[in-house]
Amino acid sequence: MSSRFTIPDNEVEISPICAQGSGGQNVNKVSNAVHLRFDIRASSLPEDVRERLLTLSDQRISKDGVVIIKAQEFRSLEGNRAEAMRRLHELIDSVAVLPKRRRPTKPTWNSVKKRLDTKTRRASIKAGRARQLE
Repeated sequence: MSSRFTIPDNEVEISPICAQGSGGQNVNKVSNAVHLRFDIRASSLPEDVRERLLTLSDQRISKDGVVIIKAQEFRSLEGNRAEAMRRLHELIDSVAVLPKRRRPTKPTWNSVKKRLDTKTRRASIKAGRARQLE
C-alpha cells in the first residue's frame, strides 16, 4: 500500500458487515465483509486533491462527499479491510496527479493535401457513376 498520502486511522470508519452471496453456513454467522466510509471534506488531504475528489463522478462518492467502499472479496476480515484501504488509496492517487494539458496542434501541410486529394478522387469516382445511370 504505497500511496502518496497517508490517511490517519481516525479519518476512516471501517465497520464489519455480513457478506452477500454464497459461502455456505459460515456466511450467515460471521461478519467478514467491510464497509469503509471516508469523509472527503473533513479529511487532512491537500485542498486541491479534495476538490478533484469531490468533482470526480464516481458512484462510490455520495452527494455529501463521503467515499463508501464495500469489500467482500476475501474470507477474512483483515483481508477485506486491507482491500478496502487499497481501493481508497487507489481512488485518491487517481486524482493526485494532474493530467498533462493537451497542446493543440495543426495538421501538417502534406496531410491536408493528401486528405483533399483523396476527397477529390472519391468525388470523381462517384460523379462517374452518376453519368452511367443516365
